[in-house]
Parts: sequence; C-alpha cells; structure tokens
Amino acid sequence: MAEKLRLMTVHAHPDDESSKGAASTARYVAEGHDVMVVTCTGGEAGSILNPAMDRPGVVENLPEVRRREMAEAAEILGVRHRWMGFVDSGLPEGDPPPPLPEGCFAKQPLEVPTEELVRIVREFRPHVLVTYDENGGYPHPDHVKCHEVSMAAFDAAGDPDRFPGTGEPWQPLKLYYGHGFSRKRMQLFHDALLERGMESPYGEWLRKWDSSRQDPYERVTTQVECADYFEVRDDALRAHATQIDPNSRWFAVPLDIQRAIWPTEEYELVRSLVDTTLPEDDLFTGVQERVHA
Repeated sequence: MAEKLRLMTVHAHPDDESSKGAASTARYVAEGHDVMVVTCTGGEAGSILNPAMDRPGVVENLPEVRRREMAEAAEILGVRHRWMGFVDSGLPEGDPPPPLPEGCFAKQPLEVPTEELVRIVREFRPHVLVTYDENGGYPHPDHVKCHEVSMAAFDAAGDPDRFPGTGEPWQPLKLYYGHGFSRKRMQLFHDALLERGMESPYGEWLRKWDSSRQDPYERVTTQVECADYFEVRDDALRAHATQIDPNSRWFAVPLDIQRAIWPTEEYELVRSLVDTTLPEDDLFTGVQERVHA
C-alpha cells in the first residue's frame, strides 16, 4: 500500500481547528490521509460565548471543559491531536491595552515553543504544514505567535543542527497559510440571504470593512473542494460549546446555499519544495509524486 500522506495544522486555541479549514481536514481524513491538529495553548483565557454554557460548573472549570471539547471535536473530525502546553495570552483590551501576563504563550522566547513544535513535527513527519499568515488571521497575540513559531519550526525541523535530542530531522515539503476570512465570500453570502428574503448577519461587517484593506482572498493560491464535509465541520464547531453559540452567525447560511455559492476552503502556498502549478485544488499537489516516486 502506498504511504499515507500526512497533514499538520497548527492553531492557537481549541476551537480554531474547527473554525478554520475543518472541512478540508475532514475530507483528507476521509480520503485515508493522516491529519494532526496541534494546539498551542489551552484556551484558558477565552470567554464563554454561548449563554447556555455560562453556568456553575463551567466557569470555574473552563480549562478542563475546553480540553473535553477539544477531544470531542478531534474525534468528530477524525484527526490526531497534540497540545503544546502553553498558556493562553488572552486578548488585551483598552487604550492603551494592558500588558500581557507573564509566562503566557505570546511572551515566550521564540526558541521555546519552536523547539516543542519541532519535536512534534519530527515525530509525526508531516508532508504539509498549515498555519496562519503574518497577521495571525486576525491580530490576537497568540495567533501572531503561532505564525512565528510555525514558520521557525518549518525551517528548523529538517536541520540536524537545530534542537538536537528532539528526534530525527524531518523537512515538510509544503507550507500554507489558511485564509478563512474573505470579504468576497461574505458579500456573496450576504447577497444570497437577502435575495431569498432571509436576514443576513453580515451587513454591519460589510459596512465597516476598511476599503483600503486587502481582501485575504486576493492572496489565495489553493481552493480545496470540501462541501461534502460542511456538516462535519459544523458538528466539530458545536463541540466547542463554551465558544460557539449554535444560534450565532457561524450557522446563519444554510448549507445548501454554502455548497452552491462557495464549496471550497482557501489557502495560500508560501513555501514549496516540490513542483506545483498555481492555482491548485489540493494541498498535496506535487507531494504525492515526490513521496511515491
């Protein structure tokens, strides 16, 4: 049997793996590939965003609850999962914002989490690694740090002189940024809902969109068809019950509209050590030929 291809996605908090690229990962699992989700922090600083979960027994035990939610989501997606073990930095608010707490993920020296991620990469030996762009997808300090650590680990994992004692060197062949937030996608969904006489949750977002800001969609190189796995994605999202309100805008667009209008998830190819031609429709383009040559 041909060797399974392996995909690793690196995320800042539990629930990010289900809100960003989850249908793609579910598709690759269903096709027989091996997928690992790495979560940098425990999400300890997250707020309870689902009113139904804001109750005794949850608030005071949030770290444990979020670990259980993550385990359920991983089972739904069919992925392996690893915690990196760092502490959620929180999202500082205020003008000026308060300092980040000591010891949190975002304040770690870069080498510390990079070594841990290199250890996991060398153990799992992914052919493809997916992370956030330089803005973190959005400017949460843990998302930005996740980007920095992922980039450093991609370069270090294959270098035998870096981090001795963390396993045999392994060089992933491709690195992508996931791009789930797109003005173009939001506009299409907004228009489709209004055309059908339905309420759209996107009007205010669209009105406030800074026209000078680049739409992340313009950076996309790779669109993965994954509409058959939207239910799996949504089930994994709902598993994060403290973070995801089932009545929220996450589920505002019926799946039949999503499948008809936008049946893909989007990525930007940043590094490739294999031959490929853009645009792509598969994160493993060029990898299969290299691995099975």
